[in-house]
Amino acid sequence: MKDLFVSEVRKYRMEHTKKFKSDIHAICKDLRKYQNTLYALADIDKNKKFTNRVSPGKR
Repeated sequence: MKDLFVSEVRKYRMEHTKKFKSDIHAICKDLRKYQNTLYALADIDKNKKFTNRVSPGKR
């Protein structure tokens, strides 16, 4: 059975890869730029450290 969600993600990932001609440095730079845009929109402190709040015995 083909997972439609996975197919959709792969489709957009391939389009993004082609846009930058498979240059991994350009792809990562673009993704970091997009991530910073999301941080700005959400007013999130990107330097904040998140910790796992689930105690080891409750996993």
